[in-house]
Amino acid sequence: MTLDHLPANFVWGASTASYQIEGATKEDGRGPSVWDTFTARPGTVRDGHTGDVACDHYHRYEEDIALMAEAGLTGYRFSIAWPRIQPTGTGEVNLRGLDFYDRLVDGLLSCGIEPVPTLFHWDLPQGLEDDDGWLNRDTAHRFAEYAAIMADRLGDRVQKWITLNEPFIHMVWGYGLGTHAPGRALFLDCLPVAHHQLLGHGLALRELRARGLQVMIANNCTPVWPASDAPADRAAARAYDNLHNRLFNDPILTGAYPDLSAFGADATLGGSVRDGDLELISAPLNALGINYYNPTRIQAPASEGLPFEEAPIEGYRRTAFGWPVVPDGLRELLVGLKERYPALPPVYITENGCSVEDVVNTDGTVLDLDRIDYLDTHLQAVDASVAQGVDVRGYFTWTLIDNFEWAEGFHQRFGLVHVDHDTQVRTPKASFAWYRDLIRAQRG
Repeated sequence: MTLDHLPANFVWGASTASYQIEGATKEDGRGPSVWDTFTARPGTVRDGHTGDVACDHYHRYEEDIALMAEAGLTGYRFSIAWPRIQPTGTGEVNLRGLDFYDRLVDGLLSCGIEPVPTLFHWDLPQGLEDDDGWLNRDTAHRFAEYAAIMADRLGDRVQKWITLNEPFIHMVWGYGLGTHAPGRALFLDCLPVAHHQLLGHGLALRELRARGLQVMIANNCTPVWPASDAPADRAAARAYDNLHNRLFNDPILTGAYPDLSAFGADATLGGSVRDGDLELISAPLNALGINYYNPTRIQAPASEGLPFEEAPIEGYRRTAFGWPVVPDGLRELLVGLKERYPALPPVYITENGCSVEDVVNTDGTVLDLDRIDYLDTHLQAVDASVAQGVDVRGYFTWTLIDNFEWAEGFHQRFGLVHVDHDTQVRTPKASFAWYRDLIRAQRG
């Protein structure tokens, strides 16, 4: 496969997240996160799995960097565990936590791999959650202080920073439905979480930009398909699009919130929006991170409650997670963003990948051909979007190594590298070799 439209300096990467791979949750001064608390509750995670050990990356990061170098990655997106840096989310800094990310960054740079840290990938310090977490406006200010700490420590070597990962998912699953940490089931009363996360982004952006650094946010986005042309289905699709996509893109890219009246909410999101907030939130980005997995099909609700109802997408193969595989949905999404936001900044695909029921064969191989097809067709969609005028600068597949997949525990495998979670043995899959060869070919 040749991707003819990607720029010569295109970043070829993979993404991970701290709680999903690091382990060492009680070592070297790390404090508890909401995910430590959540997984300790019976029944929250499939088969009672936790991230206490995860992939033991905290001790095996050099082995994992060697795998990245073997794959030819030019970028690595990881997240920093806030509780490693400030065990309670505020106050005293844990120098041993900073030292770990120093070692990680230096190891990446020694192999020619650009570090791209995400400051928040859902593992909020439990001490802040005890004070109401992202429902509390003060958390946004604590987040900015933490961002400044990290920028001061790593900013001499790290240029590209991501503030938040998928604030929509964290708000809905963590605070709305309670199926993710911190396990709050507030339904639509979770909407202030959206604003406080975005305010945290804006405040952190100000700290990072003051230090001459580049800033992104990683938003999970989905093309929204009405189930039919019926006015009720189209109205339901608009409502869902406003909640999933525009609630987190519009304030950043236009300085205003979308119409949320279908949810009984006004532009102040329950009074959480104050004068000057949107100016902070809409400060220009250096780039926008986009996480894409699949489109969403929406129909009018059959009963009172939410103003939409999800409808099945038929006619496509599905991943092991049950998600429809729609590669052209990525092109549709990117081109649609460019049309909706004419001043769209450069884009990085910060997550894209699929879960496969991988098996290690007796000869030690893992023939994950479905993943290869998935990556191949989605990268073709990226190439097609560039041909249509979208400025895409890089692609970070999800994920480098099989990890702790949140409420699914270790049951969903997204990695280019198979991990035996009993022995921690890493086995590169066929997709690893395919991605390596693609990168070599694209870089000449």
